[in-house]
Amino acid sequence: MLTPTHFSYVFADAIPAPSKHITILARKNIQTDQARLGITIAKNRVRKAHDRNRLKRVIRESFRHHQHFLPNVDIIVIGKSNLDTLSNQEFNELLNKLWIKLKARCEK
Repeated sequence: MLTPTHFSYVFADAIPAPSKHITILARKNIQTDQARLGITIAKNRVRKAHDRNRLKRVIRESFRHHQHFLPNVDIIVIGKSNLDTLSNQEFNELLNKLWIKLKARCEK
């Protein structure tokens, strides 16, 4: 997702999958037949740019592996404080759990 309009659409009526470190929001997508991803990690939550970039890479890679199992939804991943303290492996495990949780909530 690229434009603020796409993000506003999801924020208006989102299905959440929260955790201590990130929140994933989703909303049914009627424009395309595949899942789309948007990422927001604020500078005041994760100070160093290389940490924000690392986290975004891990999110994109995890999404790439799970997008075929997700319904056609628009997804926004929102980073919270202390997210940069997680290792890549811990963060990947957290994302895997949240993708499963999100899929179950979207299918209801």
